[in-house]
Amino acid sequence: MPKRFIYLDNAAATRLDERVLEAMKPYFFETYAVATSQFGYSPGIEAKDALEEARARLAATLGAKPEEFVFTSGDAESSNMALKGVALALGTKKGKHIVTSPIEDFPVLYSARALERQGFEVSYVRVDETGRVDLDHLREIIRPDTILVSIQAANQEIGTLQDVAAIGAICREKGTLFHTDATHAFGRVPINTQQVPVDLITVTAHLIHGPRGIGGLYVREGTPIAKWMDGGFQEFNLRGGVENIPGAVGFAKAVELITEEETARLRTWRDEAIARLLEIPHARLNGHPVHRLPHNVNVSFRFVEGESVLLHLDMRGFAVSTGSACFSRSLEASHVILGIGGNHERAHGSVRITFGRYNEPEDVEAIATALREVVETLRKISPLGKEE
Repeated sequence: MPKRFIYLDNAAATRLDERVLEAMKPYFFETYAVATSQFGYSPGIEAKDALEEARARLAATLGAKPEEFVFTSGDAESSNMALKGVALALGTKKGKHIVTSPIEDFPVLYSARALERQGFEVSYVRVDETGRVDLDHLREIIRPDTILVSIQAANQEIGTLQDVAAIGAICREKGTLFHTDATHAFGRVPINTQQVPVDLITVTAHLIHGPRGIGGLYVREGTPIAKWMDGGFQEFNLRGGVENIPGAVGFAKAVELITEEETARLRTWRDEAIARLLEIPHARLNGHPVHRLPHNVNVSFRFVEGESVLLHLDMRGFAVSTGSACFSRSLEASHVILGIGGNHERAHGSVRITFGRYNEPEDVEAIATALREVVETLRKISPLGKEE
């Protein structure tokens, strides 16, 4: 019997849960019509009902109203919609200043850069060595012409959780809108819009064992936002395009299947893996030791290159990721590691492990043992230096 391949890159994509697929199937083969209102034909009405039921269920997980949840094609579109939509709505009315952090995921960072090319000004709030935002600095750099603060709920690489409630309170105090990219936190770390002062939230399905190509943007009622992608009048006239009914149904089902027990299990594996990996000489944890995603492990190993570690692990039957430049299309080392004060060696030697529903308890021991052996082997031949 072939050896099982151990997938540990669940922060990049997750395996679709079979139960999600079963929930989606009828909307591919039976109720496949375009969603129409009560004045359309029956299959279209059924599709519309399914869409709205999924919307209501997803909105409820955020403590939101159904009409505050906009379906998108995923987290990239949601964050683009948040930043560019607010910029279009307020750029000629209040100002052209946006605040974000240097360790955001690319949809936010690149949207901010695109707006800079259009005449907007972007300020970057400081983060500490664990990746948490300096709240005093945030308060200092918000100006009267600041139209939006965009700070992620959880970091995509090092797993650090931000104090979203505190950030939102500062934004309310300063009179500016607050967007958070909750791509990696949604479903695992609760965010309730009735308790947290946040105006826009990016979420997606593909990291919680749901389908790819479907996401959402929470838009608090009354938030000024303009349509930035032209098309039809779907999604409260904020997004043109035929609705992805199977995706919406699958997204709602994926959220329904997440349990506290599962998240607790992931947290246990995370803690065990961190403890084991930090036993390796010259290993360093990246991200906050306490305020971090329940399934995220990110460790840097001195005197080795992350891409070499990945290739050796792949040959042994493991999938992980790295912040090394050679595995980046931009050929740049992890902007997250550099953003928290790390040097290029730390970025190049970083390895991210993220657990998911289809991992097993023995995977922790397996990856810890494999990583120790790979790191020891590579250090013997490494041109980066020898162990001290």
